Amino acid sequence: MPAILIADSGSTKCEWCLLVNGKKKTVLTPAMSPYFVTAENMVQLLQQQLLPKIKHTPIDALYFYGTGLGNPANVAIMKKVFKQLFPKTKTELNTDLLGIARASCGNQKGIACILGTGSNACYYNGKKIVSISPGLGYVLGDEGSGAYLGKKVIQYFLYKTFDEDLMARFQKRFGETHASILENVYKKPLANRYLANFALFLVENRGHFMIENIIEDGLNDFFFTHLYKFKESWTQPIHFVGSVGFGFRDVLKDLCNSYELELGKVLKTPMPGLVAYHKQ
Repeated sequence: MPAILIADSGSTKCEWCLLVNGKKKTVLTPAMSPYFVTAENMVQLLQQQLLPKIKHTPIDALYFYGTGLGNPANVAIMKKVFKQLFPKTKTELNTDLLGIARASCGNQKGIACILGTGSNACYYNGKKIVSISPGLGYVLGDEGSGAYLGKKVIQYFLYKTFDEDLMARFQKRFGETHASILENVYKKPLANRYLANFALFLVENRGHFMIENIIEDGLNDFFFTHLYKFKESWTQPIHFVGSVGFGFRDVLKDLCNSYELELGKVLKTPMPGLVAYHKQ
């Protein structure tokens, strides 16, 4: 059997899975996004963190799914990176959204949604993505994502909307000040990851009515802004992939029941589904 390398790169990390003779080996590296990392840095990083762990196995095919690959300029950058690292390998570069669709839908029709650090959604006809809800990034969009929910947590803290108990819990958990938060959001890089980190506060304080309101309102914004734009949402299963969707899958189930939508798979990561897809 040929040696296959599959990569799924989100906004925070990149998961690599090497398939050789039916055996799997997983490697985690920082995210491989041309928006955040230069080609030179990606090559250096993979030479240090990926290649030694796969023991320079000759790779027959590389399937890479990543953020930002809807942009042809970013695709050109990634091709250059992989040409340098895997010069003899057949390489296929796709958007992270196609990865989510293949992982959750396989060869069936469905709505595929990303709910991780960022968010997005598409209608997949079993072979290709037919329509996409525009992804505007964490500043203008990313409804329901970790960054979106984390932003709400920070707002509740800075505006002192939280009750005394939650204010104290937040301060103890993060030790942040008004000044340090604004510094990280407006002056330091990777603000989306910084914001998403505060979504953990929601996970750790489930049951409090303010926490539940933030979660439900944030995910409802995703349904209203993205899922309502697809007429297929009422006829096809809706799948969710990502840490946020997986962590709040009970809320997703309740929302789907409320809107009379069919909840499909809810996966923490796309890799198991991508492995199954490419094994075919």
